[in-house]
Amino acid sequence: MRLTRFQNKFVKKINISLWLAAIKPPIYTVAIIPITMGTIIAYRESGQLNWMIFSLFLLSGILIIAWLNLSNDVFDSETGIDVNKTTSVVNITGNKSLVFWVSNFCLAGAILALSAIGWLQQDWGVIGLVLLACFLGYTYQGPPFRLGYQGLGEIICFLCFGPIALSAAYYSQTQGFSWFLLVTSTIIGISTSLILFCSHFHQVEDDLAAGKRSPIVRLGTKTGANVLAGFTASIFILTIFWTILGYFPLSSLLIFLSLPSAYQLVRHVQTYHNQPQKVSNSKFIAVQFYCWSSCFLGLGLLIII
Repeated sequence: MRLTRFQNKFVKKINISLWLAAIKPPIYTVAIIPITMGTIIAYRESGQLNWMIFSLFLLSGILIIAWLNLSNDVFDSETGIDVNKTTSVVNITGNKSLVFWVSNFCLAGAILALSAIGWLQQDWGVIGLVLLACFLGYTYQGPPFRLGYQGLGEIICFLCFGPIALSAAYYSQTQGFSWFLLVTSTIIGISTSLILFCSHFHQVEDDLAAGKRSPIVRLGTKTGANVLAGFTASIFILTIFWTILGYFPLSSLLIFLSLPSAYQLVRHVQTYHNQPQKVSNSKFIAVQFYCWSSCFLGLGLLIII
């Protein structure tokens, strides 16, 4: 009896761990941070902040990430690329149809929240921007496009969670656009794309078997690790560049406080790039760097020194 209870607790713990890994809670920062950064820039330039609009947009962003995660699991199950992926929601539930409809429900909820913003402001521009991002997000894994299988996922990620996401958040507060916003979005877009880039290192064999030409499949893990180091460094280089040109205030250099996290990411991937089990957590280290660098940059933009 004691052994049975222990086994039940052990199985329950494994199930919880699997579900947490499948749901990917840290990944939801890629919705929270761009929306927050776009709102910070809007506040910095206008001095006004509508909390109701911000809250509705944040809700829609979280629901869109849920839709992307679930629908991507569905689309990947159709190609067989996730056959060995224990953290696929489709594999855990064994019910692809249910996962598909839950994902669509999340998307419908996001559109409803965005519609509320449009109705409150009598301006539907923000919905157009977000629907554009959703369409590009669909092309990443969704048929007939599946552009992620051609190695274009990082470009899509950059556009969706950089310029488009920040512009939509900014527009929801100001009903306008800003060149300063686009400058900032380059840094957020690159740091977001690093998360996706890191997710490829541990699944090269599965990608090859499914015909997916991810950047790491094309480059190899060693070259990929060097490319990661270069793009990580570019975030700090661009910050200095935008500061020298006068786009960023001097306080934006607070982003350099995230250097330890950047070093941890680069060193980890450089060391374990060809060891799938050890490098598999690199995407979570990338999320950590993404959060720290974005938070310090956002703080610097608010201080304005």
